[in-house]
This record gives sequence, structure tokens and C-alpha cells, in this order.
Amino acid sequence: MQQKDNGTLISYRPDIKVVDCTLRDGGLVNNFRFSDEFVKDLYKANIKAGVDYMEFGYKASREFFNEDDFGPWKFCDEEAIRKVVGENNSDLKISVMSDVGRTDYKNDIIDRKDSVIDLVRTACYIHQIPTAIEMAEDAKKKGYETTINIMAVSKVNDEDLDNGLELIGNSSVDVIYLVDSFGSFYSEQIKRLTDKYMNMAAKYNKTVGIHAHNNQQLAFANTIEALTNGASLLDATVSGMGRGAGNCYMESLLGFLKNPKYNLVPIMDLVEKHIQNIKNEGNVWGYDIPYLLTGILNSHPRTAISFIGEKRGDYSKFYQELLDIE
Repeated sequence: MQQKDNGTLISYRPDIKVVDCTLRDGGLVNNFRFSDEFVKDLYKANIKAGVDYMEFGYKASREFFNEDDFGPWKFCDEEAIRKVVGENNSDLKISVMSDVGRTDYKNDIIDRKDSVIDLVRTACYIHQIPTAIEMAEDAKKKGYETTINIMAVSKVNDEDLDNGLELIGNSSVDVIYLVDSFGSFYSEQIKRLTDKYMNMAAKYNKTVGIHAHNNQQLAFANTIEALTNGASLLDATVSGMGRGAGNCYMESLLGFLKNPKYNLVPIMDLVEKHIQNIKNEGNVWGYDIPYLLTGILNSHPRTAISFIGEKRGDYSKFYQELLDIE
């Protein structure tokens, strides 16, 4: 693999792109029920901050999800996005997420020429890669930029991951994402995996992205580790908002990146205006001991979410319960 110039702490790489996932990952906290004011303010703040992509949410199928149970960003209808962005006369690109098995992609993802969406990301588990490729190829033919995000990689053995990466490499997909779904990885593991993904990327002329979770308070550190080793697309959310322990803080990431196009101030202003109000509505996310324990044990955070929802405080007992599950 040809060595990539990964820059220094006082330089910047022009290939770096910041992806705001606040509405999509943060939507898992409040069932995508964000106020119109917040969504519009987030859009404007991302533009002012120089963020490269804003992910509005999921392209979920109404055959699988009851529309009354969610806000509009579970479905990301074209009309709903246009109410916020108009024709999106800005440098900010618009993204949506399509889940394997939960998206009617042939009908709900329209041709790019008729849409303000620029990027369609497809999320899958390792055994779903062939279907994810079919979905991403469909989006590519319709004119979109595409990614495949392999979830729960911490549960995947090397042979299966290598084979999966080869399949994606032979597709037309633009970006392959390293996803730390359970917040279980340490920096050494992120470095090894990023090297693996970058080797595939070099072989097939792809780009690599990173999506980190904060169970062990390592989302920002692991994002920096991945970019240091060549990852170009970096996911983050405002104040780390996301299911369970949340994600890499946008505030931290923009504060770290040296490209003068990025501006931290608009995001701080957004936090000041909105984030405490969102928390006051009863929405809970961020590092906590139950998420630390699921991260350490490489477990899905659903058990920790239930623990916190039940307002339990018996951490040692919960740890033993997790060990029994494992």
C-alpha cells in the first residue's frame, strides 16, 4: 500500500470531510422528534461551521415502522428535507441512511436529479453485505454518492471481515465505514482496523470513514486515531447526541481539525441555544457506567439503556448480569 500523507498536528488534510449525524443518531434518543427550529438552526450552524455533510435521518419504510411513532427524520421524505434546505444553495451536502431490511430503497430513494440529497449511506451487518451492495449500487445508478457502513465489526472475525471488504471493494461504492457500534474498541484496535480498511481502499480506489461510539469515552480519541491512519470521512454529533453513550462530539472534532474552513463558534452557539432544552425534555444520552460496562464486554447497549431507563443504580449486580449473558 502506498503511504498516505496523513499530515501533522499543525497541518490539515484537504481530503478530510466532517459528517454531522445529529439528526440521525441523535434521533434514536427522541424518536426523531426534533423541533423545526432546532433542525433549521442545526442546518444553518453546519453551513457556518464548514461541516461537509449533514445526515437528516433514515430512509425507513412505512411498511415496517408506524409513522405515528416517530418524527419526520425517521423517513426523510423529500418534501420534509426541502422545507428546511430549499434547494440547498450551499456547500453543505445532504445525507440519509438506509438500513438493510428496513428501507424500500427502490421506491423511497428517488433519482438524484429530483432530490436535494447527495449521499446515501447503507448500514448492514456482516452477513447482509450482498444486500447492502445491491442497495448501494441502486443508489449509485440513481446518481448518489454512496457508503456502506458495516455495523458491529467488533463481533466479526478477521476472515469474514476480509471477505466482506473484498466484496465491497469490487462494487461501485465510494466509501467504506469502520463502525464501532458498541464503543468497545481501543485505539490500538482502531489503528489495526483502519490499516486493514485503508489497504482495501488503496486496492479498489475507495475512501474510508469512521463512526465511533462513546461507551468508554473513546469516541473522539478513536476518531482521531482513524483519521491519523488515513480515514477521510469523520462522523460526529452535536454534544455527542446519540443512542446510549452517544458519539464523537462535534465540538471536540472541529476544535481539533486545523483546516481554516471549519469554525467551532456556530456549533457552540447551537449548543447554548438548544442542547439543554433537549435534555430538559427528558432525553438522555452520554457516558455512564452501564455503557462503560457494555463497552468493556463488547455488548449491545440495549441492556444499559434499559438499566438507566429503570433508574437502577446497582452497578455491580448489572455487571454480573452482563457476565451471565456473555
